Amino acid sequence: MTLALYRRLVADCLFPLHERLKGHDSLRLRNSLEKSQWFSREMLEARRLARLRQFLTDVNAINPYYADLFKTSGLAPAGFDDPRILLCIPCLTKELIRAHRDRLLSRTDRPPRFMRTSGSSGQPLEFAVGKERISHDIAAKWRATRWWGVDIGEPEAVVWGSDIELSAQGLARQIRDRLMRTRLFPARHLRGDALLALFDRLQAYRPAMIYGYPSILSLLAEAALQQERRFGDGSLKVVFCTAEKLYEHQRQLIEQVFQAPVANGYGSRDAGFIAHECPAGSLHLSAEDIIVEILDDRQQPVPAGTPGEIVVTHMATRAFPMIRYRTGDIGCLATEPCACGRHLPVLADVIGRANDLLRATDGSPVHGAYIGNIVRDDAAIAQFQFTQHGPRGFELKLVCRDGTEPDSSGLRTRLLELLGADAEIAIQRTAAIEVEANGKYKYIVNRCRENRPRGATRQSP
Repeated sequence: MTLALYRRLVADCLFPLHERLKGHDSLRLRNSLEKSQWFSREMLEARRLARLRQFLTDVNAINPYYADLFKTSGLAPAGFDDPRILLCIPCLTKELIRAHRDRLLSRTDRPPRFMRTSGSSGQPLEFAVGKERISHDIAAKWRATRWWGVDIGEPEAVVWGSDIELSAQGLARQIRDRLMRTRLFPARHLRGDALLALFDRLQAYRPAMIYGYPSILSLLAEAALQQERRFGDGSLKVVFCTAEKLYEHQRQLIEQVFQAPVANGYGSRDAGFIAHECPAGSLHLSAEDIIVEILDDRQQPVPAGTPGEIVVTHMATRAFPMIRYRTGDIGCLATEPCACGRHLPVLADVIGRANDLLRATDGSPVHGAYIGNIVRDDAAIAQFQFTQHGPRGFELKLVCRDGTEPDSSGLRTRLLELLGADAEIAIQRTAAIEVEANGKYKYIVNRCRENRPRGATRQSP
């Protein structure tokens, strides 16, 4: 059997059968999403309002937590068709989920499955997902990979470091992944030759798509570049980066070494697959299922183009409703449509985690992205980690490329301009940046215990 024929067998037969046996509706949903992405903005908005009204009505009928919340907030199904209804519903936070986990479980015929986040922002969060949400998430990712010419059944390499995925590789999953031609490449404790060994294993697998953390993939690319090596034979169609902020320097490095375009994906285990990048370069929201609001510190909407906290309502979460869920991420909506012709809304930028905020010595917030912009201007620096220990105390760890010296004096001057002239910045070189427990590399660390002030984030000078 040829590879093309096997791909069609998997995409058209084996995977749909697998999904039906699991009670998922992903194939029908993917077909629907591939039609609706071309609908006009007016049609998409009308469908969104109709779906939101039905979602809230269903949640009101089957969910103890929201039935009480709607009642105490003076909300009833008769008012769910108000276009501004979401603004009347209090936001959902991780703290509320922890406090009311059992009451957030809806009365359904199909019990949901409990999951946990990796705890990258502190304490892991336990929540539940039903088959409806799983189906919608699978369909959204499937649609996005097909934008890049990659279908189910083509070789996919998943480069991952989280113990949640690595510990779930039982025999049944290994057999399924082998049939679907998906292979997991563990990316933990990578040092020196281990990076190049992983690079070699990826090349030998000849994937059509690589899916993984941008920090790990850029680390692989840097190690290969040091050896003047490039990836393969042209079989790789796209590298999907997810689970972390993708920086422009990482995109350029990965594309240079892997010789394939990088597509950004934005989402999380708790909030779902929120947005995917199309070949025209826009990060399209999965607007058929997900409503994204950008809110200020008072939890009020901000205009498109203005940064704020990303708040998500996932309308396929009846089993465990995620309504106005505060992600803790900072981003902004685009002011212009995408040139690709899809009318799905566009997320212009995901600046990073809200807990990546540092504080200047005058108390004003500084987002870690601005620190990165300064540090990455020095070509000698391969990796960095910037830590705030106190109101004036900072530490910058640098991993430098072989045979190069960073401009420490210049870095200090620019950082003092951003953080305040009275900042105390310790700069040190190190052989490696330690990976977090969840397998990610954290570039910005805030260990300052004082509360962050409210207000606008300081811009880079």
